[in-house]
Order: sequence, then C-alpha cells, then structure tokens
Amino acid sequence: MSLPLFQVDAFTDRPFAGNPAAVCLLDTAVSAAWMQAVAQEMNLSETAFLLPQADGYSLRWFTPAVEVDLCGHATLASAHTLWETGTLAADAEARFHTRSGLLTCTFQDEWITMNFPAKKEETADPPPHLLTSLGITHPVHVGRNAFDYLVEVAAAAEVRALQPDYGLLAQVEARGVMVTSRSDDPAYDFISRFFAPAVGVPEDPVTGSAHTALGPYWAAKLGKTDLMAYQASARGGVMRVRV
Repeated sequence: MSLPLFQVDAFTDRPFAGNPAAVCLLDTAVSAAWMQAVAQEMNLSETAFLLPQADGYSLRWFTPAVEVDLCGHATLASAHTLWETGTLAADAEARFHTRSGLLTCTFQDEWITMNFPAKKEETADPPPHLLTSLGITHPVHVGRNAFDYLVEVAAAAEVRALQPDYGLLAQVEARGVMVTSRSDDPAYDFISRFFAPAVGVPEDPVTGSAHTALGPYWAAKLGKTDLMAYQASARGGVMRVRV
C-alpha cells in the first residue's frame, strides 16, 4: 500500500521546534491495527489518519502505543496538510469528525484557529504516585478532567526543572499529567509541561488538547479570556488560547 504521509511541526513558526506530528491521507478505510503499526513506525507522539467523508474528514489519532480520544497538535497538522497540499482551499474550514465530536480549524492572519470543546478540570485528591513521580511536594492545586490531571506549582522555574520518574508516573490512571504555573516571562500568561508515559509519550513537546483544561483554568484565575501560553518542553511551543 502506498499512501502520502507528511510530518508537520505544530505550534511553532520556526524549524526544529513545536510538536511534530505525522499525517496520513487515506483514500479508503484501513484497519485500526494497520494505523497503530504505522504510528509505531513513525514513533512520534501522535500520527493522524484522515479519510474523506461527506461533511469533511474522519480523523483518528494514534500514539506509538494506543489510539487516543483527542489530540490538538495532530489536528492542527492535519488542517495545515490539507491546505498546503491544495486538498482543501486555504479559505475553507477544515471539519474533522472524531471520537471527541466535530472539531473545526480555520486559517486567518497567519494563525490556525482550532475550535475545541473546553475540558474543565475539577479539584481532586492526588492519587498514589502522582506527586512523588513528579518530585512535587507542595502543589498549589491538583485537579482532574476526563483525560488528565492538572497540577499547579508556585513558580515557572519549578515547571522547567521537573525530571519525572516516568515508570512511576505511568502507574497513575490517566492519559497524562499537565504541570503548570504563572509565567515568569511577560510575553506569556502561563507555562506548562505535559507528561503521558501511560500512553507511550514520556513528555509531549506541545499539547493542544491539554489547553482545553489549562485555558479555562487560567482564564478563571487571571480574569481574562485571551491568553498566551508557552509549553516549556525542550522543543518549546506557543499557543494563543481564547476561552
């Protein structure tokens, strides 16, 4: 089988930064096992598979280990690929039918806007191994939504210095864990990092889906609905979040 496959760095405007995703454009349905094998071969945090349908595209995301319900950077990469290849007109809305419902993307003024549902977190007791695996002793806040745990710490330096025990963190029953704080750089409102060893991604470079929780959380804390976010992985990435 020969199919076009693209690699796109999402959430950045420069090479070798942001979060790389693979995008596979399908012309016929394939098995989940085949998609999982391709994702394992690509060995990126996510590989996206697009199949045309009447009102847009079916979109599925796979890590090297499992299929996931929501992925922001591979959705952005999918929209970019459709526009860049001319598969979709640059002024057309990209419509994706996914496990998390209909997701849409538009391109305007050099920004790609993704319309994702908010996935607000609620205060939660930290489960065994969560804080220990992260080396966090005094969290400001611990919460959880349907996918992930959210841990706020007091300082951006603490976020940057994290060196998780991934084996221990993988035992936490969640897709992943986002650790966040107010930004120490005035260009951004908050920073974060995202870890998901339970689904085969020790640290995700830039995580759009995590910001469906981080956006509402910081909007409430800071009293603003337009926020600039920086994900402080080694590659780094920037997002503008509107709640």
